[in-house]
Amino acid sequence: MDVLAVGIAGIVGAWCRYLISLAANPVGAAEFPWGTLACNLAGCLFLGYLGRAAFLKWSPRLQLAINTGFIGSFTTFSTFSVETVELFRGGEIGMAIAYVLLSLWGGLGLAWAGFALAKRKEGMKRDA
Repeated sequence: MDVLAVGIAGIVGAWCRYLISLAANPVGAAEFPWGTLACNLAGCLFLGYLGRAAFLKWSPRLQLAINTGFIGSFTTFSTFSVETVELFRGGEIGMAIAYVLLSLWGGLGLAWAGFALAKRKEGMKRDA
């Protein structure tokens, strides 16, 4: 059952990433990979939040489906890597460096923000 839950959530996550990437970077547009960056940064925020959000009291299967299935397919390190190489190979050195730095520091910052938001919400629930 866990495999099925991860698989179904993975399909939904991949579909969401695809739609966001299409909206941010229409096919054929040779621009900065905004769609991949947006998905990866949002995934960092979501996973950071959910990793700390014990107050959600989700079943282990639902946690596995969301964290591994949905967020795992919604974010993508391999696409980030290929897009970075393509930017370098296309002579877009500054854009490639900016993409790497935005991805790394933005991802770390948003993962931290997710933890902080969950901790804050958890504290608010205790006080209620």
